Amino acid sequence: MRFLETWANYMKKTDTNKEEIKSPGGPQASMTIANGFVESPVRTQEGAEVAVQSVPAPEPPAPLPEQPPARGGWGGKHEFLLSCIGYCVGLGNVWRFPYLCYRNGGGAFLIPYCIMMMVTGLPLFLMELSLGQYGGTGPITVWKCCPLLKGIGIGMLVVASLVSLYYNVIIAWTFYYLGSSFQNPLPWSCEAPANFHLCQNLTANRSSLSASEFFWNERVLGLPHSAGLQDPGRVRWQLALCLLVAWVFIFLCCLKGIRSSGKMVYVTATFPYLVLIVLIIRGATLQGSLQGVQFYLSTNWQRLGSAQVWNDAASQIFYSLGIGFGGLLSMASYNKFDNNVVRDTLIIVTGNCITSFIAGFAIFSILGHMAWKKGVAVSDVADTGPGLAFVAYPEALALLPGSFIWSILFFLMLFTLGIDTLFGNLEGITTAVLDEFPALRQPRRKAMFLAALCFVFYLLGLLLVTEGGIYWFTLIDAYSTSFGLIIITFFMCLGIAFFYGVNQFCDDIVDMLRLCPPWCVTMLLYFKACWILFTPLLLLFILIYIFVEMYNTPLHYGPYEYPAWGKALGVCLGVVSCIQIPIWSVVAVVSESGTLRDRFRKAIRPLNSWKVTGGDRTFTQHIIDVPFHVTLTDHEFTNEGPGLSGQSGGPGSE
Repeated sequence: MRFLETWANYMKKTDTNKEEIKSPGGPQASMTIANGFVESPVRTQEGAEVAVQSVPAPEPPAPLPEQPPARGGWGGKHEFLLSCIGYCVGLGNVWRFPYLCYRNGGGAFLIPYCIMMMVTGLPLFLMELSLGQYGGTGPITVWKCCPLLKGIGIGMLVVASLVSLYYNVIIAWTFYYLGSSFQNPLPWSCEAPANFHLCQNLTANRSSLSASEFFWNERVLGLPHSAGLQDPGRVRWQLALCLLVAWVFIFLCCLKGIRSSGKMVYVTATFPYLVLIVLIIRGATLQGSLQGVQFYLSTNWQRLGSAQVWNDAASQIFYSLGIGFGGLLSMASYNKFDNNVVRDTLIIVTGNCITSFIAGFAIFSILGHMAWKKGVAVSDVADTGPGLAFVAYPEALALLPGSFIWSILFFLMLFTLGIDTLFGNLEGITTAVLDEFPALRQPRRKAMFLAALCFVFYLLGLLLVTEGGIYWFTLIDAYSTSFGLIIITFFMCLGIAFFYGVNQFCDDIVDMLRLCPPWCVTMLLYFKACWILFTPLLLLFILIYIFVEMYNTPLHYGPYEYPAWGKALGVCLGVVSCIQIPIWSVVAVVSESGTLRDRFRKAIRPLNSWKVTGGDRTFTQHIIDVPFHVTLTDHEFTNEGPGLSGQSGGPGSE
């Protein structure tokens, strides 16, 4: 019997799972945990222990979710300015503006150019910088200010991706020419033995290819081996290798985000100005340079009556500033909240336009010497785009004493101009994705994502370095930044002005400036008028002109005319970017509740996290993104209302 009683007591202790824990307060204090409850015994005067209360044992606190790394910021004020200047001052300032200037009336072209800068360039540039700086997020997440327009950010991402795809091919060509420049004589000059038969009698062979044209078409592109868009031919392994080196360089420079690229711009953004100054000084000493400068600035006032001149001025301002690609918005999102965004806008836009004008002297002074030496008019040697950078200007440099030195400097300048613009485009893409998926900010994940992104761009870019790649390059260049980009910017302007509210947007800018001087208040009044009326009207004019010209003008590269299916494919490229706006607008409306009118009102209302992110740059993961609006009823003001009697009401109670 004693054995059975002992066994029963043992089983009872086992079933109740009791554990005695000694308290550090003394040998008499103890706690007993039984089935998840705590019994606190109290010793009576007789020495007996009585369990007073059983309460649930406290559960261990749940581990906090791992927070993603912070976004970071610019290392200094000059890094942002230099990055924006390097992003805006690109290849178009060197190979497009001088050509447009002489084609559209010379010095008279500066009048519509300055007008378009004031009416479209400055207002849109300030809008994109202010939106990014106040929101503190990338091109997609920033549209928490108006969820209906999230498609604008995704459209920017598409445009930046298409531009990055073909822009690095230009850098690959530059690498190829840069490597070839370390030869004396230059391989595209008449002194090279391989070109002797091309240069024996220039007057007799004026209809044939020049030495620089032969080098560009035969040695670089392999163009004679392709019949057109439908026949890309083989990959040019030399260009494929240069393209790989270019993407590896981009990957390494962008690996740590703005912390690494922000340091690179101290070199890449300032070196082009040094080379331009050297080329201007050298060009001024050459015979025939004055004829080139006169041709560049010759004034034809009658050209101001042409709609093409005003469209060229607006498009040059628009594209050279990089508006609508998402790069400006992304770079501004890393600024301090109280950065003077109005001052930065004036500095960057003015510096970009002055650079374009000065670059024309460096280009046409040397082209004038080339025309004098060949005995032809300057118009016969002037060109635009790749034709200027890789045919006309290298040929002019080949005529100078010590030509290989000038060639190295010129292509180093092209490389730094292109790499800065590509930095901005790629920063816009990565910032947009990392802000949407913050877990990717972990260093290892970010490196893997960036490596995968660069590798995909490299594989897609191989099509552009085939023997017929120049046809695909021209197609993507013509349509990726055409009407789609104008539509994106048009809706961005309308959305901020009328959905988000132009007055609220101006208040946000004043909030960032802290102290707004009188001149700044006057500027904001001017910008407000542009955002509401003048800028949308001019964008509409550009859009109509693009559609009319696209319908009436066939697309050419040299003598090759693109087939109808090629133009249709180009139109599809432009549609892919702008169609994101209606698609994501429908998604935003459908995801809300209520009537169609209520859903639309909720879709244009800023989310809670927009105010948090915009104000103090801190964003907590527990914030619920709902429209920034609360409706209270009489029940909430009674004593019986839950959460209002002596305690706070949760995250939304503030």
